[in-house]
Amino acid sequence: MDLVNARLLAEQPPKPLSSPRTAAVVGAELRSLHTAGELDLPLPGGDGTAARWAALAAFGRRDLTLARLAEGHADAVAILAEAGRSPVPGALYGVWAAKSGGTGAVLEDGVLTGTVRFCSGLSLLDRALVAAGDRLVEADLAGPGVRRHPDAWQAVGMDASDSGDVVFDGVRADVVGPPGWYVARPGFALGGAGVAAVWLGGAAGVFDGVLAYLRERGGADEHQLAHVGAMHTALSAAEAVLARAAEGPVAPLLAGTCRAAAERTAVEVLERALKVTGPTPACRDRRFAQRVADLPVYVRQHHAERDLAALGRDVLGTP
Repeated sequence: MDLVNARLLAEQPPKPLSSPRTAAVVGAELRSLHTAGELDLPLPGGDGTAARWAALAAFGRRDLTLARLAEGHADAVAILAEAGRSPVPGALYGVWAAKSGGTGAVLEDGVLTGTVRFCSGLSLLDRALVAAGDRLVEADLAGPGVRRHPDAWQAVGMDASDSGDVVFDGVRADVVGPPGWYVARPGFALGGAGVAAVWLGGAAGVFDGVLAYLRERGGADEHQLAHVGAMHTALSAAEAVLARAAEGPVAPLLAGTCRAAAERTAVEVLERALKVTGPTPACRDRRFAQRVADLPVYVRQHHAERDLAALGRDVLGTP
């Protein structure tokens, strides 16, 4: 694959979205994109994987809260396709699979109960794929048994992603795939690498803000230039890893490498960005401040040393 032609990050940053960012604004934009067919991404695992990840990176570069919801919908559609199912026409989907702090959903006799944390789009989405024990189910979110708790989300970062807890109380749900299928299927690794593309786009968005700040000031000193060079190199290296992975197939080791590369790049860009700019844009430019608040929250879906240790075990071939 020609990595120049397979680039995931466009040469020019995408047009910024509206500001200020609220869940209502992001939800309206998401619905508009869905209606226009812009969330109909190529399915992962074939010749369209690079184009899919490039689209996800572009969403992340524009706005991470919108990208979080767009990626969730696209992932749900891909999961349904892998199961030989079709999404409900016109419905916006998410994937809610967190089992944080002992919480999680349970399925008994086709009925969903329990609390699921970190549900993005909890008041915006129409349907969700929910992890319930070792099963994955599809739930209609319009019923009275779905209780939403947006107050559970106290973070400033990703605050427009409409995230929080959802309590399912006797909600009928359709099973998607056999027990254990959700995490054992080939598309699980592909989906994880797709999230890494969004993180990469988010890091590129922060870098865009740094460059805009320096250009408005009319230049940079040698120390600032060194940080710019380092950020450019980190972004380019992570992009090359993902572009190479898009050739396929994406095994768990390669997916973990993509995620680790994107996470490391995001951390480095965030650290260097504020060294370049100082406090001024973080305090006086709402768009830049939101970017540097959103990215560290979203990228912590990567579990740092725990995920790196799992990657190391794969490299060594040890249990």
